[in-house]
Amino acid sequence: MARRSKGRPVDGIILLHKPEGISSNKALQQAKGIYFAQKAGHTGALDPLATGMLPICFGEATKFTQFLLDTDKTYVVRAKLGERTTTSDSDGEVVEIRPVNVEKSALHSAVESFLGESDQYPSMYSALKYQGQPLYKYAREGIEVPRKCRKINVYSLTLDEYDAENEEIQMTAHVSKGTYIRTIVDDLGEKLGCGAHVIMLHRSKVGHYPSEKMVTIEQLEEKLQQAKTEGLEPSTYLDDLLLPMDTALVDLPVIEITQEQGKAFSHGQVVVCGEVPDGIIKVIADHKFIGIGERNIDGHLKAKRALATNQ
Repeated sequence: MARRSKGRPVDGIILLHKPEGISSNKALQQAKGIYFAQKAGHTGALDPLATGMLPICFGEATKFTQFLLDTDKTYVVRAKLGERTTTSDSDGEVVEIRPVNVEKSALHSAVESFLGESDQYPSMYSALKYQGQPLYKYAREGIEVPRKCRKINVYSLTLDEYDAENEEIQMTAHVSKGTYIRTIVDDLGEKLGCGAHVIMLHRSKVGHYPSEKMVTIEQLEEKLQQAKTEGLEPSTYLDDLLLPMDTALVDLPVIEITQEQGKAFSHGQVVVCGEVPDGIIKVIADHKFIGIGERNIDGHLKAKRALATNQ
């Protein structure tokens, strides 16, 4: 006899404003518990030091987390000049202190040098895994392991503030997936000859999602308590905050099929429906999102990720 899933079926995306001091997984578990959701996953971890947008996918939306993992991100970062740390942020130990003699013009030039495509080696304090263990576990034991260089793209990097008195700078970075802002700050400090580390990091955007759509754990708890006080189901207030799961797929081409074709698609059958574009396609049947598909070798539509709720 199959074990019944704990929780209720919830489908959609919440843009959680992760607070400082907790892991992304803990924030995920808190949101999952408030929604009493059967299934949930986040789309790109933030360090405990970092705050800001952490999209959490519930239920069927977890099938499309990769699209949010792959999208670009925007961060606001504040850095302390003159000090380099083991983790390139203020959670690490200071390993080097150097005087700061930086002209603003030189600072602007150094910041601009990071624009465009480049290679970046992940920090040893990242959550990337090597032989099944996250890199930061090796780092805490003083073990250095091989890391693959990755291509990143810095679409924009602006110097928003230079506080010469406190030897701090603030920047806004719009970057491709997998870019480590801590590494950019550490590299910037080396370019300037004084060292630097992150003291504040805030993710303001993931893809097209705007910051004003973010909600805090406290706001979710308030909605939960309001429903309990009024004797209503928690979903009455909580589910109104969910974004449709296909908002993760705004950049995909769309193909519309009939309701009957949609049933066939959801059961894994090939659908003959006219011209099917290349690549991954968002599939709509009877004005309803039912999954993503792709063209097979015969030019017909086949399912790649179909929603179980449509079957």
